Amino acid sequence: MTTATGELRICLIGDIIGKPGRLAVMQTLPDLRRELELDMVIANGENTAAGAGLTPSLAEELLGGGIDVITSGNHIWDKREIYDYLNTDRPVLRPINYPDAAPGRGWLIHHTDDGDEVAVINAMGRVFMNQLDSPFIKLDELLDEAAEPLPPIRILDFHCEITSEKNAMGWYLDGRVSGVVGTHTHVPTADARLLPKGTAYISDIGMTGPRDSIIGFSLETVLPRFTGHLPTRFTVAEGPVALNAVVITASPATGRASAIEQVQRLIEV
Repeated sequence: MTTATGELRICLIGDIIGKPGRLAVMQTLPDLRRELELDMVIANGENTAAGAGLTPSLAEELLGGGIDVITSGNHIWDKREIYDYLNTDRPVLRPINYPDAAPGRGWLIHHTDDGDEVAVINAMGRVFMNQLDSPFIKLDELLDEAAEPLPPIRILDFHCEITSEKNAMGWYLDGRVSGVVGTHTHVPTADARLLPKGTAYISDIGMTGPRDSIIGFSLETVLPRFTGHLPTRFTVAEGPVALNAVVITASPATGRASAIEQVQRLIEV
């Protein structure tokens, strides 16, 4: 379902939080694909299992519901049953800058129904996060030193804490990838734009989780962390779900993005 100009429309859904987020995606995605004329859907699924982690059965549910590729971040390791699953050929990624010995892979090539190829890459920032290998160097290795060139359309989910590191990655890859989208903070930013050399960028897509919450979790379990400074067990909140996503339009011939638009829906589940 390419555009009249032959471009692809690729949707990226922000961090799916627990059962409410999962149900909202499954309920909304079929209509969303038709309404927005989407060729491909990518979603960050590392918080799908009760707010922390991903299981094989939940990954299969998301993939069966219309998501083409699942990306992740630091919480991908929270459910040990996902480890062996990551070593299969299922389209679920972990950040590319984890050690090579870690389960899974950090990028893949997806083939759309019309036969176009899209490279999906997952990387993680280092500021206030795990001290992994440099994502910048890892991206250089993939983009510049791969045995075979990647297809022109290349989308990066950069799972990262601070906006300056995300900004830096956007500018660093401008013209080398079609899109750099941030995940992890669960709060959508207002800076979706096209960079000068044709890379679509946003600092954070935002979450797909309960709106009346603290980044997806119930007020009762999060507020005591700030008021009493004692550990609490977070639980996913209830109520209407805010679905946050972006749609990137890009040319399969050049990889250059021509548009990035934010998509926000409030869904009763």
